[in-house]
Amino acid sequence: MIVRNWMRADPVVIGSDTLLSEAKRVLTENNLHGLPVVDDGRLRGLITRANCLRAAHFALRTQDTDELNYFSNRLKVRDLMVRNPATIDANDTMEHCLRLGQELGVAQFPVMDQGQVVGMISANEIFSLAAHFLGAWEKRSGVTLAPLELKPGLIGKITDITEGAGAEVQAIYPIGKPEDINPQDHHRKKVIIRFHCADTRNVVKALENAGFPVIESVQAVH
Repeated sequence: MIVRNWMRADPVVIGSDTLLSEAKRVLTENNLHGLPVVDDGRLRGLITRANCLRAAHFALRTQDTDELNYFSNRLKVRDLMVRNPATIDANDTMEHCLRLGQELGVAQFPVMDQGQVVGMISANEIFSLAAHFLGAWEKRSGVTLAPLELKPGLIGKITDITEGAGAEVQAIYPIGKPEDINPQDHHRKKVIIRFHCADTRNVVKALENAGFPVIESVQAVH
């Protein structure tokens, strides 16, 4: 999965000389969490909703006329923006984007292509990606199997058992966080199965009878 296919393309951008109060308005009206700061076509920084809200809260809390005036009429984006923000390339993979975000503790990246800002990728897009995987809009049923040693033919066997129980398989994916996996047992992963089925209990029974312990099951409500 490539970032350019999941990013929010043609993002709203803002100049560093823009008043912070105006940036806050743009963020709020467009329901955004961050704006790339671009001057003369070059990325200069990133201004976030959190930056703006903290500054506004401070000004309001003081109840000082000078502070409120400074926030509304003098404080500019360049005064609070994150300079040289971490970025991601449009041709990077979503897997790389997720790893980098976790490593840096960053929830959003300007997306670059040949030195130009072409998009934004943030927690919203990541949630959307997760929803696609889980079939959130399709009301899929599903089960999660206890960690298994992944061997050739295993996924096919699980598919055959699930469909033999009357389900229409939509997706199967092994999952495992690095910290949850024993280095000497790294081939064992939980297996998530998503499917359409009138009664998930039939699938659970068939899988367990075949020796696949089920950790959890979910029946879609239509």
